[in-house]
Amino acid sequence: MSASGVSCELGPATASHLMPTYRPAPVHFVSGEGCRLVDDEGRTYLDFLSGIAVTSLGHAHPGVAAAVAAQAARLVHVSNLFHNELAEPVAERLDHLVGDGGPAGGKVFFANSGAEANECAIKLARRFGGRGRHEVVSAFGSFHGRTLATLHATGQPAKHEPFAPLPEGFRHAAYGDIDALRAAADPTRVAAVILEPIQGESGVVVPPSGYLAEVRRLCDERNILLVLDEIQTGLARTGRWFAFHDEGVAPDVVTMAKALGNGMPVGACWARAEVADCFEPGDHGSTFGGQPLALAAVRATIDTMVEIDAPARARVRGAQLAAGLAGVVGVRAVRGRGLLLAAVLDDGLDAGALVADLLRHGLVVNAPAPGVVRLAPPLVVSAAECDEATGLIAEALGRALDASRSGPSRDAATSTGMEAT
Repeated sequence: MSASGVSCELGPATASHLMPTYRPAPVHFVSGEGCRLVDDEGRTYLDFLSGIAVTSLGHAHPGVAAAVAAQAARLVHVSNLFHNELAEPVAERLDHLVGDGGPAGGKVFFANSGAEANECAIKLARRFGGRGRHEVVSAFGSFHGRTLATLHATGQPAKHEPFAPLPEGFRHAAYGDIDALRAAADPTRVAAVILEPIQGESGVVVPPSGYLAEVRRLCDERNILLVLDEIQTGLARTGRWFAFHDEGVAPDVVTMAKALGNGMPVGACWARAEVADCFEPGDHGSTFGGQPLALAAVRATIDTMVEIDAPARARVRGAQLAAGLAGVVGVRAVRGRGLLLAAVLDDGLDAGALVADLLRHGLVVNAPAPGVVRLAPPLVVSAAECDEATGLIAEALGRALDASRSGPSRDAATSTGMEAT
């Protein structure tokens, strides 16, 4: 028993050798190809979650798989004490993507995950601001990671409580409210504002048009860094290389991960050169960050995304999927952009139960917030697969509506573990 009264003893119900950080998995996937997954019983599923916006080129993409295999047979790791032949060219490619096709004038730090990319951004902001001007403002409803610092940057107080006290130096303001942000961004104490252009884990929440431009002006007025967390939205997911391109703003720092390696654990923090140069040798590092195996996957992923014009695919298929969902009985609104979408259900419908029912019928999605179903299929999804998913959702909502007329709905969210990540 811990000091907080929470039992930490291993009992019969928790006899697994894995720490109980996730609820028991409802399905055991063993293979995948494109937009399809196969479980250990040979059953096939249509994947419209992509490992939470990760496998944007689909499962087992042959180009990425070949690049990883070739690199694994040649050189996997040497540490960052030595030059890595992939690091410089891949960083240059990312700089061009941030610049929407041309040089953005920045530098890149490679990490292993989105949380680590945000840790880099937070440390960089503290270096930029200096001692005493180290605070970071983020938005309520945000998600920036689960390390202690990124957890406090995450604007979800319920997630903070079990791990208090958290590192100091973080403030939160209402998302999409420039006046609230202005009140929180004290220029004598705040070094940076970190925002998601679209909040993914709160249910694909899109801020008002022009909000990011107003934030950019506020940061310029107060000499505060604008850090954009594009971990879920970046790399063509929303129909542009980065979601901020739709807003016409130029951030000081951009963090990315998820789709960057199409499933290979890798993250990156890009910063304008004059901001990046606040770091000195020894200020930050990573044993595995930017190692050849991960960067081989990144290079192959970017090359393929450019070749297939992934942003255009996201726009076309996203428009089709959004239109289809909007016509489904039981869906009262569709939020998002490109192929990061949320179906907002009619009042009284249980998103967790719907997600569990869809899984039983062969569609993988999740419910990041009450009454919201998130869809983030691979960017290579076909028109027929979008129609198939829409049809499965319509059928599941039909069953849910029939059940609601005949009695109380069955809440399956907690039994499936398919609710918010």
